[in-house]
Amino acid sequence: MSGDVSDVSDASDVSTDPAGSIDLVDIGVNLTHKRFRADLADVIARARASGVGTMVVTGTSLAGSWAAWELARQHPGVLHATAGVHPHGARDCTGDTLAELRDLACRAEVRAVGECGLDYDRNFSPPPDQRRWFAAQVELAGELSMPVFLHERAAHGDFLAILRERRAALPAAVVHCFTGSAAELDAYLDLDLHIGITGWICDERRGLHLRDLVARIPLERLMIETDAPFLMPRDLPRPPPDRRNEPAFLPHILDRVAAAAGKPRDEVARATTRAARRFFGLGGAAGTGAADPAPADVPSAAGTR
Repeated sequence: MSGDVSDVSDASDVSTDPAGSIDLVDIGVNLTHKRFRADLADVIARARASGVGTMVVTGTSLAGSWAAWELARQHPGVLHATAGVHPHGARDCTGDTLAELRDLACRAEVRAVGECGLDYDRNFSPPPDQRRWFAAQVELAGELSMPVFLHERAAHGDFLAILRERRAALPAAVVHCFTGSAAELDAYLDLDLHIGITGWICDERRGLHLRDLVARIPLERLMIETDAPFLMPRDLPRPPPDRRNEPAFLPHILDRVAAAAGKPRDEVARATTRAARRFFGLGGAAGTGAADPAPADVPSAAGTR
């Protein structure tokens, strides 16, 4: 398990920009989404100019995971990828799906298995299919000693049961876009999971409870994300007309998280960046373009797609 994370106050592996601000990591951004098709280069440039030097592109299907890997391959050291099948697509999974995910997961640009989990809120896939393929992806991550990028909606009990049974084999796991209750947060922390906070915390209609919960998350297990193009922070001072979220807005989320945690912004920036870089096995200085080593114990992929 990942409880041996060292003191987050040591930020020697966290780079800074010329102004002295921390080079942030957006742990979940959907840059392969069609809403970024026309101006992706500008989106990445704006993110880096705003201090977001590293972004992890989320894979939510086989096709999307291949696209995330290809995008990360084109932007070494700045973009990285995950590979997985979202619970909405579980009904289409087969043994071949898992074999292809294994191929992807063994490539250096892919830093975690997922986005995978359970979603009973919409049930686009039958719950038995969701449970089967969620368990299979968690087991794949354990076999490859890779972290897992998790999704849960309205399925806490089953989600927790599947994770509890397999947690010991995982180096780390993050509950992406956490929006749950205090009891759910405590259960995840008891399993030594990381917690991802998005712009949901900026939503005065649905996210106010998160402001009371963030202070309970140990800094070494707290990470921040935009989930762009979704979940645009509602309290942006100058929201874009098209309401599209993008990674350049991550510093705004950081501000809200730091205020809720009752800690200095720079301290939270350093801690969340350090946690993210350790979680995804990102060695070297952030955003330098240098290639990162593959996660420990993960074999190299044979060939390319």
